[in-house]
Amino acid sequence: MLEFIRYKHARFRARFPEAYRYSRSHYWMAEVEGAPGLWRVGFTKFATRMLGELVEAEFPLEKGSPVEPGQAIGTVEGFKAASDVYCVMNGSFQGSNTILDDDACIVRSDPYIDGWLYAVRGEPERESVDVHGYIELLEATINRMQEEEHQE
Repeated sequence: MLEFIRYKHARFRARFPEAYRYSRSHYWMAEVEGAPGLWRVGFTKFATRMLGELVEAEFPLEKGSPVEPGQAIGTVEGFKAASDVYCVMNGSFQGSNTILDDDACIVRSDPYIDGWLYAVRGEPERESVDVHGYIELLEATINRMQEEEHQE
């Protein structure tokens, strides 16, 4: 069972799985239980809040294609915006979450279990951080956004 760390800043509240790795670009990475070296990747709760409800996700890569951090590997489209999806892993692409074909909104409603985006056999980017490092990053990001709001 997943253990979560709670986070709250002003009007933003979230719970982050303690055992996951996190990227500075607001993705999470979790090794699939019983499948060493196979990782699922998804958006953090913060990223889903910024993107809004998703209506479509597309990953044109073929299974087994080599991937690396920073590589654009797909797109998501929401009511607020369309966005590229970037890889945060080194390894080989193992496919996207087929649930997204029927219900892309699950990325926002259940981001850490069923709402994952894609899978990679390999390892997380070197710059990935644990949950505490991600919360520090998130705190700095939100503070910067609030400062920019006040300057406008």
